[in-house]
Amino acid sequence: MYLADSPQQLRTILRSLRQARGMTQAQLGERIGVTQKRIARIEAAPEKTAYDQIARIVTALGGRLVIDEPARHRVAESEPDSW
Repeated sequence: MYLADSPQQLRTILRSLRQARGMTQAQLGERIGVTQKRIARIEAAPEKTAYDQIARIVTALGGRLVIDEPARHRVAESEPDSW
């Protein structure tokens, strides 16, 4: 599992996932219907990319996006209400 708290981390994760699958930028682009140049731009600046394109890339690479609540919220919700 990867955790991305910043665009820099997401950039590294996207590139690492693609390389781990043995795919070039051109192959990934073909799979999701964009050019190699677009994949290069997304990997360079994921913060400037629409969510749907990030999701399509992650899915094409066999991953999924998960939104996790901060731990303090989960702990508070699991504690019984005080009377």
